[in-house]
Amino acid sequence: MRAQTTRTLSFFLVGSVLALALLVSDRYLPGVPLQPKQLPEAVVTIGDSTLAGEGGGNYEPGTNGENGNWCHRSPAAPVHQLDLPSTVTRINLACSGAKTDLLRAEPVPGHAEGSQIKQLAEVARQYRVTDVIVQIGANDDPGFINVVNKCVEAWARQAPGGCSEQMRGQWTERLERMQPKVAAALADIRAAMDDAGYLPQSYSLVVQSYASPVGPDIHPELQNLSGCPFLTKDLRWIQQTGVPQLSEALHEVARGAGARFLDLSRSAAGHHACSGDPQTAEGEWFTRLTVDWESLQDERRAGHAMQESYHANAAGHAALGDCLSEFLRNEEQHAVCLDDGQGGLEAVPGHVAAERTHP
Repeated sequence: MRAQTTRTLSFFLVGSVLALALLVSDRYLPGVPLQPKQLPEAVVTIGDSTLAGEGGGNYEPGTNGENGNWCHRSPAAPVHQLDLPSTVTRINLACSGAKTDLLRAEPVPGHAEGSQIKQLAEVARQYRVTDVIVQIGANDDPGFINVVNKCVEAWARQAPGGCSEQMRGQWTERLERMQPKVAAALADIRAAMDDAGYLPQSYSLVVQSYASPVGPDIHPELQNLSGCPFLTKDLRWIQQTGVPQLSEALHEVARGAGARFLDLSRSAAGHHACSGDPQTAEGEWFTRLTVDWESLQDERRAGHAMQESYHANAAGHAALGDCLSEFLRNEEQHAVCLDDGQGGLEAVPGHVAAERTHP
């Protein structure tokens, strides 16, 4: 009887120690179910255009219109700009134009690549994923690119209220409709990682928001089809209202999902499209109105001839990648990408950034 009691106590103590180890450590524990294997480390990006590398050029074969795949993954994408050990694999699953349904476990059929989360699940079994970086939502109910197009139309018509007058009445509602869709996508990411054997604390889930590609600081001679055909009031609304409110909506969802959050809404200040050298565009991190004239002559590609417009260029992706890299190195739950005073960006803790805005 005493021997049985001793064995029971021993099992209890071993179980307790093992449970404590699971709570305080994210390291692989041999023989423990649902722990990811000791595999080469990887960082994964999923979502839409900024993480895909849209605007960076030199797109990966198979993602530049082949078989209807317009993901436009570029070697200039942020994941390839990260300061990581050479042993860490960089995996870009993001796709330009993606909506939240493309991240879901069961996306709407018809896309050339299918579910990004199913791809993530496969990667999570082949690698030891340390960070999953997500950017999604702008192409859903907000329809940010459509908003930009409406603003261009308002410039062409010289509409008295501009596109911003119309957006003020519906932008908040659009963001509210978007939020549960982003939340569901993040929940599917968590579920995929759980199924692959990861504990929530064994990897970092990072949500990043969007930068404003344009602002009222543009050169007047470029405020037309030469680069940025927008009314000044609309430029001001995009930079000061539309993008910041989109960012805050995404921050709210990230908090609910227990994800870290990187705010890009102020990252382009001083580097918007049409704000640099009028001739060379030096100093700009975002493309001006861009037309691929060769594609415009091809019926199959004509609809994507202006796809790069108002997306980050290679310099912009590099700056955003540097800020993301700094954020991944620290333990802040929330940071804002701001001018570092040396021509680049730094990841400023959220509470510090708020003090700078409202001292």
